[in-house]
Amino acid sequence: MIPLDKLVIEFDKGLRTLFAPAPTLRPLPGNDLPDAELSTEEKQRTVSLMRVNHCGEICAQALYQGQALTARNEEVKAALVQAAWEETEHLNWTETRIKELGGRTSFLNPLWYTGSLALGALAGALGDKWNLGFLAETEHQVEQHLESHLGRLPQQDEKSRAILEQMKIDEIQHANTALEHGGAPLPLPVKAAMKLSSKIMTRTAYWI
Repeated sequence: MIPLDKLVIEFDKGLRTLFAPAPTLRPLPGNDLPDAELSTEEKQRTVSLMRVNHCGEICAQALYQGQALTARNEEVKAALVQAAWEETEHLNWTETRIKELGGRTSFLNPLWYTGSLALGALAGALGDKWNLGFLAETEHQVEQHLESHLGRLPQQDEKSRAILEQMKIDEIQHANTALEHGGAPLPLPVKAAMKLSSKIMTRTAYWI
């Protein structure tokens, strides 16, 4: 049974994730680069891609919170907390870039957050090796999305590119950390289900 005070803290984290500006210790990647000349279509495409990535970071926050709530090993919990902090920075970076381009974040973020929180708690309840395996697979799939988005950004948009490149570096590190702490490879049907749900989220967040 999770203590009530811990649930209150996690509820507060959720509200902050969804409705408060995310903090960051590291400077915004590419902040010193000049603004590129982007057409209206290029701006809209970049905003849509960054909105998908922002939505992914909302999901990551919820996943890590849920996993940390039910994780058994304190070292595993610490790894999840550290990864969650870096994902918070990603939230800040993507939202900042969206606002710079005159765009908005996804209207469905509360829905994605709630579903991801429940999924994370379930993964944690299954045991630490599956919890960490789920984390590693999630980060591998996020890395693939980021690689795809890097190829779809306007060539001259170095500011957005710098953000996604640093996010990709962090996601690879998170996956490696999960495996180093004993994460187990997930069964193929689970990986396929994760890819399907991710595809639904990314295609929806691109527009809404």
